[in-house]
Amino acid sequence: MAPNIKSQWKHISTLLKERKYKALKAYMSSLTAKQVTHSLGHLSKQDQEDLLTALPAKDAAEIIEEIPETQAAEIIMRIDTEQAASIINEMHSDEKADLLLEFNTEEAESIIVEMEPVEADKVRQLISYPSNTAGGLMITEYFSFLETFTVKDLAEKLRGRAEEFEGYNVMYLYVTTELGKFAGVLQIRDLLFALPSTKLKDITIENVYSLHHSATLDDLTSFFKKHDFFAVPIIDEMQKLIGIVLRKNVLEANADRSNYEHLETQGIIGGDELRTMPVFTRAKRRLSWLSVNIILNIIAASIIAINQDVLSSVIALAVFLPIISDMSGCSGNQAVAVSMRELSLGVVQPFEALRVLWQEMSVGLINGFILGALIGIAAWLWKGSIALGLVVGSALALNTLVAVSLGGTIPLLLKRFGVDPALASGPLLTTITDMLGFFLTLTFAAYAMSHLEGI
Repeated sequence: MAPNIKSQWKHISTLLKERKYKALKAYMSSLTAKQVTHSLGHLSKQDQEDLLTALPAKDAAEIIEEIPETQAAEIIMRIDTEQAASIINEMHSDEKADLLLEFNTEEAESIIVEMEPVEADKVRQLISYPSNTAGGLMITEYFSFLETFTVKDLAEKLRGRAEEFEGYNVMYLYVTTELGKFAGVLQIRDLLFALPSTKLKDITIENVYSLHHSATLDDLTSFFKKHDFFAVPIIDEMQKLIGIVLRKNVLEANADRSNYEHLETQGIIGGDELRTMPVFTRAKRRLSWLSVNIILNIIAASIIAINQDVLSSVIALAVFLPIISDMSGCSGNQAVAVSMRELSLGVVQPFEALRVLWQEMSVGLINGFILGALIGIAAWLWKGSIALGLVVGSALALNTLVAVSLGGTIPLLLKRFGVDPALASGPLLTTITDMLGFFLTLTFAAYAMSHLEGI
């Protein structure tokens, strides 16, 4: 019986200690990607190194491709450079690039120089492109043939290099000129029904869409939304075919970006964090915004301190203060999320802050009025005081209007001034809505004090 998920890593450790490498290889092949990631996270550092070095490079490469790049880089850096290079040699081109980008330039180059020369040249080119561009997302495992080839030439080339082409996607065959320029796509159907002497040029579909290597992730996302293609060919300035970007890789990149941005909105600097990282590294990532938030929250708390006489006279206000600040914060964060999404899709630009402000104010007026009325009625029913209902209702309505307006515009303004909106928008908005919510509630209560006595 196979070990359960809690003991999988223990079974791997046992196989390593007993040097049962054949059984280890078979067992690792039987695990899912999640199981591999979970098991490696529980193995000791020594066992992690032993696992990669005990398996054939191809099998080790499959394991490295299954786990997060951050975790993979930590393990790779601890093993011998020559062994690391042999493992990376066996990885898919895009996976190689993603992994090597986790290292600094010197560390990456120390591995690349040990790789096979052809693979080293390819990976140097790939890591030179920004990560979220077509160049950074493309793969170099694709079928490309000269237009002067015949169908017979193509078939012989494929048969002669079957092992090399084992991991390639065979959806499309790409055709190039003798100068390497992209000429078009060859459909498998046309290839099968063509005579052996037919030249590829005669059955190639020309004028096929292609994208430049500088195309952004948003460009790629838009392209695949418009076209139901499996992949898109990528060209350079000379119109030469240099790679392809798969639809699935664009979907994965968008998911990674969303996850990264979500982590940054929670104050985790640098995106991906794993609990296998050093404790001080993780603490440093989180403290960056938390330390700033202490100052901002002290300012918010000082508003309550200044108005403590009002609060002590009307104890019921203490119940509504957190509700007002939280509800307004939620409304504002909805607006932040919409602006972040529109920025990432290119729907809105930083200079359009005034237009966005007007659009959000319209929503803020409606939602603020409804939410203010609801909490006002709740306060009146609870304490039987119309004055209390008006105070808390007006405070929530006005704070919601401001929160929504700021939530829509803060990301655009931060982007315009070169500050990462994913990182700063949430904490900034939350602190402002807290301060304003406390201020409005206590100020309105101070003016209505004669009607609130004894509540």
